[in-house]
Amino acid sequence: MTPLSFVFLGLSITSSWGNGHATTYRGLVRELAARGHDVLFLERDAPWYAAHRDFARPPFARVELYDGTDDLAARFRGDVERADVVIVGSYVPDGAAVGRWVQRVARGRTAFYDIDTPVTLRKLAAGDAEYIARDLVGRYDVYLSFTGGPTLSRIVREHGAKAARALYCSVDPELYFPEDRPRAIDLGYLGTYSRDRQRALDALLVEPARRLPDARFVVAGAQYPREVAWPPNVARIEHVPPGEHRAFYNAQRFTLNVTRADMVRAGFSPSVRLFEAAACGTPIITDTWPGLDDVFVTSGAAREILVARGAGDTVALVRSLPDAERRAVAARARRRVLAAHTAAHRAEELERIARALLDASSARAARRPAAGRMPLLENNPDQGGMA
Repeated sequence: MTPLSFVFLGLSITSSWGNGHATTYRGLVRELAARGHDVLFLERDAPWYAAHRDFARPPFARVELYDGTDDLAARFRGDVERADVVIVGSYVPDGAAVGRWVQRVARGRTAFYDIDTPVTLRKLAAGDAEYIARDLVGRYDVYLSFTGGPTLSRIVREHGAKAARALYCSVDPELYFPEDRPRAIDLGYLGTYSRDRQRALDALLVEPARRLPDARFVVAGAQYPREVAWPPNVARIEHVPPGEHRAFYNAQRFTLNVTRADMVRAGFSPSVRLFEAAACGTPIITDTWPGLDDVFVTSGAAREILVARGAGDTVALVRSLPDAERRAVAARARRRVLAAHTAAHRAEELERIARALLDASSARAARRPAAGRMPLLENNPDQGGMA
């Protein structure tokens, strides 16, 4: 098939500090390039990422930094004009202005890639979504969402999107795999501080640490307030760069997943940490949310993930789950992720969406050569999650 040209305008691909976007973009862009496509990633040169760049020059695509919207327009107008598909991501600085510029300039198809869908929809409802605006939602040809399920219909029905498709996060199996090393940590957690997530973290890790003083726990992530009182058996790590994630997971008997409140309410929002830990063969203890059963088996003899609803559940799992069952749960989760949730799967899905957009555009142009931009994707539930 003919290679396509993609331009991404995303929060960051060069720095994973304090964000989960970078790992998603790295895997997706690399796999698009492996499929023969040309990819340009444009990133605002933000000082907080400049100080923590852990992947400054990706070898698989062209990555360029820009200073602001004027610099973006001056230097990259031609790239955006010529691209087959231009994708603007959530949380891009001045994202609404960037999106309006893309809509004016792009000759190909455009998409909004929302890595924070429930948060974005709440912000849209409150009128304070600085990176997307109500009128812009319907101007993109497709809304790509980290959240699936009923939220896709909401995006179309309530926010005017032409079409909405789920494009979940993913994992790179070449970077995340089991290692033969001592499991010195009984339960670990990797995640940037979020006030709405802290209550669940307290219930599912901090309180169990108090009840199990001889067990070892670790919390890794940036921006935790100084006033958080950690028990003495909870180690703190400020930041674990992606290159060290595999070692981090492989040092744990169990790892904890805690979901942000907006994602719990929306459901169908699997975290990249779920897929990373599963690929490493580390058993996952998680809170629960609608749609979790669509991603992993949560009960019975074939369960692939361990659900905890309070401190007692965590304590029982850490202290009493037989080691053979712990390893079997992890092995089943790893098989599931490798079969459906790798970066290669997501790149193939995105390519399919892009070709559908371009094919529909060509067909409409042939029938109506004088027509302007039209909705191009039908809201067909048979097309991989279309609302």
